[in-house]
Amino acid sequence: MYSIYKTTPMGLATLQEFEQGAWIHVVAPDESEIRFLSEELDIDRDFLMTALDEEERAHIENDDGQTMIVVDVPFVSDDGSYATIPLAIILVGHYIVTVCLQERTLLQDFINGKVKNFLTQYRTRFVLQILYRNATKFLFYLKKIDKRSNEVEQSLHQATKNKELIEMLKLEKALVYFSTSLKSNEVILERLMRHDYIKNYPEDAELLEDAIIENKQAIEMANIYTSILSGTMDAFASIISNNLNLIMRFLASVTIVLSIPTLVASFFGMNVDMPFNVKSGPWFIYIFVGSIILSTIVGIFFYKNDWF
Repeated sequence: MYSIYKTTPMGLATLQEFEQGAWIHVVAPDESEIRFLSEELDIDRDFLMTALDEEERAHIENDDGQTMIVVDVPFVSDDGSYATIPLAIILVGHYIVTVCLQERTLLQDFINGKVKNFLTQYRTRFVLQILYRNATKFLFYLKKIDKRSNEVEQSLHQATKNKELIEMLKLEKALVYFSTSLKSNEVILERLMRHDYIKNYPEDAELLEDAIIENKQAIEMANIYTSILSGTMDAFASIISNNLNLIMRFLASVTIVLSIPTLVASFFGMNVDMPFNVKSGPWFIYIFVGSIILSTIVGIFFYKNDWF
């Protein structure tokens, strides 16, 4: 699936045909769409296929006047987990083409009008705005991960099952993905700073520097959150084990207290002669009350020793 956009005085417009200065946004294209775009826009087929590999690393390629910048972008999957996928930004002719496997990425912010003052005709600035928005998107998701980890941490205090711990493990996994992707993106941003892969304009230099700064901040946040989350998981793994031990100790104490009347009743329930005629007189009451008192004494002893 692909869509064609171009900024106009009225805002971002959707086109039906290719025009100079247009932005072609391609999402999970099929074979026929790849063939059509490759022939119609004269794009290297390999460039279009690059972003369709989820394991593709961030890099820059320049071939026959076409430039492709591949970066990792964050997204939220259908099950609510965080991950990263490659996004290819291709500069060919008078067009800018973006290729990605997922529709719900930072590019939706441009389409939905959340990013102001961008023009598809100014390709260099548009590319830098995408890279800057990508860095800020990482920061946004990192804050959400940190907030979610704090919520799970609160529920872990009384947890005895692995549900919360597994969710923390998913968050830690997402942070590892984010940290790795951010470091790869950092290399791309620094290469853009040093080399002329895209036309450099003085008015765009500050935007590239801002993107580098935001990316570095995201790397630091990811490293900090990863360390905190890793330590928290180790601590709460021990807490879960300790909570389980407390429950087992409580159940053992209750079992001991309840076993005392049963033990006494077992003695007098034997089919042998006993020193008292428990079947008549007040002896049954005495034995019953005595066993209850003994259980109460043991229960108080356990309570004072914090076994309950």
